[in-house]
Amino acid sequence: MQRVSSTISRTIASLSKARTSFLLTRPFFAASFGAETTHKSQQPEIPGDFRKWGSVGFCRTSKFASGFTPLQPKPLDSIVDVQRLKDRYPDDIASIWDDYHLGRGHIGASMTAKLYYLLEHRASECRYFVIPVWRGSGYTTMFVQVEMPHILFTGLEDYKARGTQAAPYFIVTFYKEFAETKDLVLIRGDVVFTGKLTDSEAEWLIETVQSFYLNDARYKLVERFNKETHDFEFKDVLQALNMPIL
Repeated sequence: MQRVSSTISRTIASLSKARTSFLLTRPFFAASFGAETTHKSQQPEIPGDFRKWGSVGFCRTSKFASGFTPLQPKPLDSIVDVQRLKDRYPDDIASIWDDYHLGRGHIGASMTAKLYYLLEHRASECRYFVIPVWRGSGYTTMFVQVEMPHILFTGLEDYKARGTQAAPYFIVTFYKEFAETKDLVLIRGDVVFTGKLTDSEAEWLIETVQSFYLNDARYKLVERFNKETHDFEFKDVLQALNMPIL
């Protein structure tokens, strides 16, 4: 769990010149997964060529995890009655959506269409990132892949060890059905492996990844990770999140 900043910096540096993408949900993706992949102690080096590394990641025509078919989210109208929501105010829709997911093992959230399109634009240019999750006296690092309208999170160590065979821990899906009429985009998150990530950690990840893509200052770190990998320092991410450098 505990990671030393300099070690992660060296790991990121070994990627030198690469990129990738994500996604979030349990019910509608769980059936597409086989048995949970067990994390092994062996951790082969990540391919050194960043561009090559990115090319084997999550994409429209490949599989991110063994037995996992990407980009097949559950339709919004199979989750809620879209027709009945069309006449409600945006705040009401967001409240209903949040309440629906309470205690169901999923996470419900929402954002304005304007922010969503900014996120979508920035994600098209910078598909990958790394985010630490604090646990006890240390942190574990999540590898993020963005393929809007989806975001996928998996453990960096699992990705290093298994590459495209590493199963996502957490999948996020954005629904744009009310974007034009209500200026509202609904967000659904599903923890695929509850043993790897808690609901509260997953909720924190949704908020944190958005902050890195939507906040101008933090987004510079995302750009550096994707476009100027040799200048990327993981300690800068820790400092942005007010986490100690271990």
